[in-house]
Parts: sequence; structure tokens; C-alpha cells
Amino acid sequence: MKKYRNIFFYVIVTGLFGLLMYLIVMQGKVLEIGRAIHYPTTAESTHWSEFLSTISDNFVHPLAILLAQIVTIIFFARIFGWICKKIGQPTVIGEIIAGIVLGPSVIGLYYPEAFKVLFPPESLGNLHFLSQIGLILFMFMVGMELDLKTVKNRASDAVVISHASIIFPFTLGLGLAYLLYSEFAPQGVQFLSFGLFIGIAMSITAFPVLARIVQERGIHKTKLGALVITCAAIDDITAWCVLAGVIAIVKAGSILSSLYTIVASIAYVLVMIKVVQPFLKRVGDLHPTRENMNKQVVAIFFITLIISSYTTEIIGIHALFGAFLAGTIMPNNMKFRNIFIEKVEDVALVLLLPLFFVLTGLRTEIGLINDINLWKITGLIILVAVTGKFLGGALSAKFVGLNWHDSLSIGALMNTRGLMQLVVLSIGYDLGVLTPAVFAMMIIMAIVTTIMTGPALDVIKKIFKNQGEENEFSIDDSLSKYRILISYANPDRGKILLRLANSFVKKSNSNSTVTVMHLSSNSELSQINIDEYEHDSFDPLIQESKELNQKITTLFKVSNDIYGDISEVANKGDYDLLMVGLGQSIFEGSLLGRILGFTTKIIDPDKLLNSVTGRGKLFERSPFEESTRLILAKTEVPVGIFIEKNFTKLDTVLVPIFNANDAFLVRYAQKLINNSGAMVTILDASGNISESPSMKEPLRIIEQSVPDHLQLIAQTEITSEMLDKNDLMLISLESWKRLVETQHLWLVKSPSTLIIRD
Repeated sequence: MKKYRNIFFYVIVTGLFGLLMYLIVMQGKVLEIGRAIHYPTTAESTHWSEFLSTISDNFVHPLAILLAQIVTIIFFARIFGWICKKIGQPTVIGEIIAGIVLGPSVIGLYYPEAFKVLFPPESLGNLHFLSQIGLILFMFMVGMELDLKTVKNRASDAVVISHASIIFPFTLGLGLAYLLYSEFAPQGVQFLSFGLFIGIAMSITAFPVLARIVQERGIHKTKLGALVITCAAIDDITAWCVLAGVIAIVKAGSILSSLYTIVASIAYVLVMIKVVQPFLKRVGDLHPTRENMNKQVVAIFFITLIISSYTTEIIGIHALFGAFLAGTIMPNNMKFRNIFIEKVEDVALVLLLPLFFVLTGLRTEIGLINDINLWKITGLIILVAVTGKFLGGALSAKFVGLNWHDSLSIGALMNTRGLMQLVVLSIGYDLGVLTPAVFAMMIIMAIVTTIMTGPALDVIKKIFKNQGEENEFSIDDSLSKYRILISYANPDRGKILLRLANSFVKKSNSNSTVTVMHLSSNSELSQINIDEYEHDSFDPLIQESKELNQKITTLFKVSNDIYGDISEVANKGDYDLLMVGLGQSIFEGSLLGRILGFTTKIIDPDKLLNSVTGRGKLFERSPFEESTRLILAKTEVPVGIFIEKNFTKLDTVLVPIFNANDAFLVRYAQKLINNSGAMVTILDASGNISESPSMKEPLRIIEQSVPDHLQLIAQTEITSEMLDKNDLMLISLESWKRLVETQHLWLVKSPSTLIIRD
């Protein structure tokens, strides 16, 4: 009945008010008498032609053109980016190529009419300003992604390598400018301005692109990856400071005239570091989580970004430098920065930044390089760029003590230019320092040097295959970042997990993070007691962290799907290890349960083994045990499942190796040695170590650095004495399954166990 009543009310109301509006319009017609209103006749126009005329006018409206440009740009950028990713190249290369294809070099050359319709000259101003907004947001993100504390900790070798990889190509760039100036420099531009821009174009490294290449190749946790990312970060900071000075000199006309700009820039930097940064840190400390980062807080940081960019633009060193510096002084809390980056990156990277690539493509006319001599000049530019950056990075790395594999790899990686090169070139083009022909040559150089990075690394890896394997394992815990996520239900168990996590990162605390996460079902809590419950859940762990001198980040959430959310947080946070406790009830009643002392419920251990390998539906009657299976199935990062048996300290560790797939356990053993000074016993249960260089080499490295902390035993059985004298057993999931299936008696004596699914 209610349904029909609503329909009846709707019809009556809309009908009455519709009739009323019609009567008002009819009465309004009377008011038109004597006002010389023009009514189109059928001869002059038809309704259809009026419609077509309106559509035609809308097509050329500035907003319609801009929206059409954005849609086209994003479409082509995604397509070409996807293609490049499929062939092993950074997506930024595809986006740059998309810009060139949409510009006068391809579309403008072969389809000039379509090019003029889509990119009329009068519309490029709007595109330019939007692209600059995208660049400002991007440079803000680049600044936030730099961990200055980490840079400081690794600065000794990295500064030498980074600055050598700048000064060497910069000098060669000045020499190249000397050869090009007479023929290619714009009229009215002095040699100093032209030479400085050529020099900085030769010496730039694209930190964001390099970081992505390192991460995609899985070397970001190695000593090489950590060092080269630090070098690129220092290179970025130095290059932007140099660029600010170069812009000041170019605009002022001479070095002496630019001193006022340089002094103003130094004053600006000091104010940002000494005044603004402490204020932002205070704001970040008060709002460290996503839940309490409200719009007012976001507004504060965006206003800081805009004011900083505005100030540097007014001073004369470009708005992008202000955006970069604003990013670097953000609160030094990676969790906070990651939250803020998430708010910015989709708009900046997906929507606005591709506009910059296309605008660069619109300026790039490959057709200007129309004879063999110009292509020879282009080849010379590429040769100078590659030689300067590669030799500068490689030789300086060798000088500070790295082996040839690492040195050459650093040289190849530092040769990555990508987007940062485009930014520098665009600034030079806007200032009138670079001609369209030189600009096109430099764009080609930026693409070629970035494309060649991946293949160059592959060649170096093949040449130094054995040394490369050794290096990729040789992780220095003081340099590598390590992120552990602990998920717990009971605070007492959470404290034990925290103690174990601390053993992995104790001495690398400044470069590592431990996040303790507690999720509660929304059916258990009300809004009234949620704050009190959160405090009670974390307070014991906070007290424990103070005793351990371990910094922790807390994460609390009321959830509808606790175990799905655990996996989602671990995956999105890109953690190195998710650590969870395994409840005792999982063993109750089984043979394993009776051995461990749990006897109240009958559960088949085979089902446990099937569940963690995805071969069976486990514990359908028990949500707790089902959760373990779900976490393992959904989590993409390594998972550590901890079985606690009176765990109080970690002095001795047993690591049984049953096959070649267990080799990854050596990495975890090394972390325990480096951070906790643990005595580690490697049990070669099947003789794989002596026959496998991939396992033998890492163990040799550990023995050389800490010979008193590693013992290698080759035997097939685990004795009771061996189990009794160890505080922890570190075992792979595959080997744990094998032991449960085939060996039971040793479990009586087993210590606390960490089962790892890598």
C-alpha cells in the first residue's frame, strides 16, 4: 500500500507543479509584447540545423577541446606505457613516446588536419598550465619519497659516487656546448647559459625511474640497490640545486648578477628547514594515521606546497624547485608520507603528468633532424651523455672500493634520465636557451639512455654472473630497509611477536619499521568503547617497545573481514614480512596436538598441511583455523607463522635445510646474526648445500664476516639435544609440512618455531 501511496503522491506533485510552471510561462509570453523579440522562421533555420550549430560550437569551446585532449592523452599514454612495460621498459618511456606520436613528429606530419583540430595553437596555453600543475605535484611526490635520514646514513660513499657522476658529464657537456654553440645556439643567448644547460642535461639522473627499475629487478634490498638509490637521491638533490643556480644565472645574465637570486634562494631554504619543517612535523605527529588526517590537515600541506612553489617562482629558480623542497621537509614518517602520496599520485601521475609528456611531444619535431650531419650530432650527444654518466658513476664506485660488477651496474643505472631530463629540457626551452632542433636531439638522447639501462644491466649480469649472484645476496642490514607487519589478536601474544620482530631489525632500527596491527570485528565493539579498546590493545606493546628500544607504528581498524583485511594491508603496504601467531587450538586433539600437550579437539594435521598449500578446505567448522589458510592464500608478501613455546630470548637458532627451495632461509638467518648476534646452526639434512653454489656462496659470505656465529652440520636426523639447546627453529613452510607428515617424535622437544612462506 505504501508503494502505491508514494507513486500517487509523486504523480500529483509533479503534475500540479508542472501545470503551474506551464501557466507561468504562458503568462510570461504576454510580457514580450512590444519588446521586438526575434523568432527564427522555418526558412531561416530549422530545429535540426540549430542543434547541429550548437554541437559545432560546443566542439570548439576551450573546455571541450581541453577535455578531448586529456582523454586522448591519457588513452595513448596508457597504451604506450603498457607496451613498454610488456617489453621490460619503464612505463615513463611509453608515455614520452606517446607524446612524440601525438605531436608534430607523427600525427602532425601524417594527419595535419586532425592535429590542428585536436591541438589548435590557442589551446596549448591551457594544456601548458595544467601540465605544470602535474609537474609540481610530481616533484612534491619525488621530494616526499626521498628519505633524507637514510641518505645521511649512507652518505660517505654515495656522495662521492653521486657528485663524480655529475661533475664528469657536466664537464663533458660544457665541451660539447663549445662544439655546438656557433651552429645551434639561439641568437642572443650567451655561451655561459647555453653551456650550463647542456652540462646539466648531460649530468641529470631520474631518481623516480631509477628507483622503479631497481625495485622491478628485485635488487632494492641488496647492498647495490640501497647504494644506487641513495646515489640517485643525492644526485637529484644536487642537480636541482645546481639547476636553480643555472636558472638564476640565465635569467640574470651573469654569475655576479645572479648572486642576489642565489642569496634569496639560500634564505628561502633556511626558512623552510628551520621554521616550516618543525611546524609540519608537529602537525604530522598530531595526525599520523589515515583516520585522523582530516581535510584541514591536508589543506595545510597543500598550502605549504603552493606557497613554496610560488616563492621559488618569484625568486627566479622555478616553481618545481619549491615543490621538490616542500616534499623533502614533510614529516619524516614514512607511513604519513605514504598516506599523503596516495592522495596525490593518482591525480598527478595518471591525469596531469601525461599532459606534460604530450606537451613535450608537441614541442619535439623529429623532422628538424633532416640530414645525416644532424643525426651525427645527435649520435655525438648520446655518446657524450652515456660516456660521462657511465664512466663517472662506474669509476668513482670502483674508487670507493666496490667490485667491477657493482661499479658498472651503478654506472648503467645512473645513466637513467627519463622524466627528469624532460623537465630540465622544457625549462631550457621555455627560457629560450635551447632551439627546437637541439631540444629534439636532447629528447632522443633522454629516451635512448633510459631505454638502454635495462639491457645494459642484463649484459653486466651475464659478464659477472658468479659475482652478481654473490652481490645480490650480500645484504648489509645497516643499509637495507626492512618492513615488518605484526598482526595479533591478544596483546600478550603481540608482545612476543614484537620481541621476535625486534630480533630481525634491532641494529638497523633507523632504516627499518615495525608496524603492529590489531583488527577487531565491528560486531564486538561499539563507538562508545572503541577508543578505550584501542588503547588497551596497544598499550602493552607500546610499553614493550620502550623496553626493547624499538620504534613501532600502530594500526587499528574495525573490520567486517579481519583476515582479508590483514592480507590487504600487507599487500598494499609492500611489507617484507607479515608475522602472525598460530593459535594452539590448531593442534588440539591431533597426534601433533597430543605431543604438544593440547588434547581437547580432534583435528587432522593433514588438513592443516593441505590448507597452507591450497590443496584442501580446512577447518570449515572453526573460523580461527580457516583464517590461517585465508591469510596464506591471499597474502602476496612473505608470511611468518610463529608457534610460541615459552619464547623469552633469542641466542641460538636452528635452520634445517631439506632442499634447494629452502635457500631463502639463509637471508633470515643472516638478519638474526647481524641484528641480534644469534648463534645459527644450519642443518644440511639432505646434502644440498655442498652441491648448490646459490646456497654455498651466501654461507661463505656470512662465515667470512661473522665466523663465530655460524655452524654448518650435515646430518639427516634432528636430535633431541640439538632441539633442546636452541631458542628458535626457523623453517620453511614446505619443510614444516614434510616434518609433520614424516617425523613426529622430535616435536616433543621442538623450541618455538617460525614457519616462513617466502
